[in-house]
Amino acid sequence: MIDTTKNHSNNHSVLVVDDNPHSRESLCDAASIIGYQAVSCGSGREALDLLAKQSFDVVVTDLQMPGMDGLELVRQVRAQHEKTQLVMVTAHASIHTAVEAMRFGALDYLEKPVQLEPLEAAIRRAIESTTRGDRATAIPPGGTSDSVVMIGDSPAMQALRQRIALVAPTDETVLVTGESGTGKELVARSIHLASRRCREAMISLNCPVLSAHLMESELFGHERGAFTSADHARVGRFELADKGTILLDEITEIDLPLQAKLLRVLQERRFEKVGSSTTIEADVRVLATSNRDLLAEVTANRFRQDLYYRLNVVPIELPPLRNRTEDIPLLVDHFLGAAVQRVGREMLTVADSAMDILQSHTWPGNVRELENIVTRAALLTIGHDLTADQIRPWLLEGNQEAISLQPSGNVSVVGMRLEEVERQLIEQTLEHYEGHREKTAAALGISVRTLSNKLRSYGLAPRARTFAHV
Repeated sequence: MIDTTKNHSNNHSVLVVDDNPHSRESLCDAASIIGYQAVSCGSGREALDLLAKQSFDVVVTDLQMPGMDGLELVRQVRAQHEKTQLVMVTAHASIHTAVEAMRFGALDYLEKPVQLEPLEAAIRRAIESTTRGDRATAIPPGGTSDSVVMIGDSPAMQALRQRIALVAPTDETVLVTGESGTGKELVARSIHLASRRCREAMISLNCPVLSAHLMESELFGHERGAFTSADHARVGRFELADKGTILLDEITEIDLPLQAKLLRVLQERRFEKVGSSTTIEADVRVLATSNRDLLAEVTANRFRQDLYYRLNVVPIELPPLRNRTEDIPLLVDHFLGAAVQRVGREMLTVADSAMDILQSHTWPGNVRELENIVTRAALLTIGHDLTADQIRPWLLEGNQEAISLQPSGNVSVVGMRLEEVERQLIEQTLEHYEGHREKTAAALGISVRTLSNKLRSYGLAPRARTFAHV
């Protein structure tokens, strides 16, 4: 039974879509009992109208509905509301239905009659995915390369486009490396959408956010009863990606024992679900990303050498933003145009002095950091002009925090390895903010995911979130 004395989720909203009034009310009540702000409606069209007026973190939808069915609703929501996650509920469960729903962007599926604990688990996974800021788990079939915008005319970007054009039409495995925030996932999406597999889905797996226990199930699926919490069978990402592409994001976070199993899948294109002896074949193109030096990981015995060579068939290394500063004006124009449209204000003029500051900044968070700064400017700038005086304090925030966090006394970093200096800075910043990862990441100018990756490499992995039961 769920402990309802704690409202875990009162800031998160769930939209329940079901044409059966009794089922709709039951699901809505269940979501409310768990602690979410729940709203319900009786058709896919009503759901789209509601989503046009307000945002929801999760849509829980029935499959069989008159007019627009659940699969079509999944397609429409995924195309129009990128940050909203979807959970499919059906009394007509089949592997085919589950695969179709998840290939078109649903995060999970449940069988009717829905039990409270599986519903809580499914919504919780969707909420966590939304909170992390992840994109949808799938790029639905039928996209075009025009739907991905890569900004920049620098020599580095021209070379990158040429490499993508050469490798995209093939089925070769591609390893995309680069610092956090450089656009590795964007490159992977570009490769998929320019490939012959673009009519199929690209299924992604964000490796850092999953425990070793859950990783194998997410990759290969599991049978009902395969482990304690396996209350229903689950389709894995490789099966979902059949005939399409799978993106293994930050692949160095996969533990060594599972790396051996992954190597076999890459070599033989077959696997078994957890708890099953039946072999499944999958025609999948593999793309992988990493913000680490994989050869260094191999040397440190944290990554299998044979898996590294299997992945590194076609390497693509993304340049940090500080190495292509000539692209910053184009990026600023692009991000600013999108931001002012979102917030509903007039376009800003960027003063030359402000642009000079933007181009001289080192951008430890790369393009993601630049986008955040530009979005902040669109929200907070009063008037029509974005000036250097407005930009400068935001760019200095991280550096000032770092200075204020230095330990007392005259401590020299001369002769220290760069990795050790970085570790000390991260640990001291985390201590300063009393373990608050969002504030720590913001002060350091990096994403929460990058911070979690680094803490995990230091042996300071974050504890998994738990929910109380009685």
